[in-house]
Amino acid sequence: MLSIIEYTVTAIVCLISAIIIQRIFIKERKEGSGENTIKGIMWFGLAILVWGLGAVLNLILVFGFGWDPSNKIIIYLGVLVSLTNSLFILLSLPSIEHNKRRGIVVRLVQKFSTKDFVGVYFGVLSMIAFVFLATSINNIEISNSFIWLIDIPISVVVAFSLLYELNKAFSTRKMRFMYLPTLVLFVLIIIAVTHRIIPQDRAIQLVDQEFWSIAGSITAISFKFLFILLFSILLYSWKFLSEKEQQQGLADKLATENLKFKKKLEQQELANESHLDTIKSMKNELIVLREAAKIELSDRQKEVLGNLAYYGTNKSYPEIAELMNISNDGFQTHIHQIKKLLNISGKGGKEQLIEYAKKNNLLQYSSIKDNA
Repeated sequence: MLSIIEYTVTAIVCLISAIIIQRIFIKERKEGSGENTIKGIMWFGLAILVWGLGAVLNLILVFGFGWDPSNKIIIYLGVLVSLTNSLFILLSLPSIEHNKRRGIVVRLVQKFSTKDFVGVYFGVLSMIAFVFLATSINNIEISNSFIWLIDIPISVVVAFSLLYELNKAFSTRKMRFMYLPTLVLFVLIIIAVTHRIIPQDRAIQLVDQEFWSIAGSITAISFKFLFILLFSILLYSWKFLSEKEQQQGLADKLATENLKFKKKLEQQELANESHLDTIKSMKNELIVLREAAKIELSDRQKEVLGNLAYYGTNKSYPEIAELMNISNDGFQTHIHQIKKLLNISGKGGKEQLIEYAKKNNLLQYSSIKDNA
């Protein structure tokens, strides 16, 4: 009766959970979640589904066909279901994200492709299982606990790996309060394994048979419940944190864009200031030019500048004065007055006068160019 209750509860819970997880899997795949997450949900769902299907199969054989739960065929099927479930859990472990160092089992899983890992897993276990089957199928002296030895090492490895990865994940998410449920899950798995491996005839020497059976059924159901619960919490805590990280990332991106915009604005302001300086400089030059345009030179002064522009630096002031048939003093007086009008002083005055004459087209007033 206890076996039927255990199988029924396990089948209902696991199959419903598998359907829900399958819907989550479809939703996450449509939303374009990370490949690692999608695979993790898939393997997690398959692990739960295998538990559910195994329980249904046991119900059919025990309740439908009236087989004894201790029948070796049922035990073999139980071992197969447990090994398959362990495989899917192992494949789901890499999807448990955290920033700590990965456990050795996860690192081993990640070294292989999924296809290769499944091949190695079932290849090795098939050889071991063949030896167990060959020695136990027709040997009534070999107990069912001995058959479960095929699965026990794998279950223990899975339990330790699961404990490690879950604790690291909850630590990363700052959910240390989940350490206790994780530890309880580990203890329940170990109890379930112990219940399988210890022969019942020896166990009842220490405890009541009914208590031993009830403890086994409750433990088997409880650790499945807790396993589903912890994985679900982990999944949704990851999703919540992922969305939070995305929002934070968006905020950081906006802040970066805002900073870039401010820098660009500052550069534009500096460029505008530079343009303003250029405009001011041009205005000043224009003012100078306008002032220069206002300068009224006499015809004689224009003639002096025209002759000066014509000869340039090739002739001295006295030579130009002689060509103009005026005295050197008179020529120098004109030069002095012109410099005063043009605000020219210091060295290089002659060159400045020549440049001014050329810029203002005073060469046309030269009176001696035809005689040069």
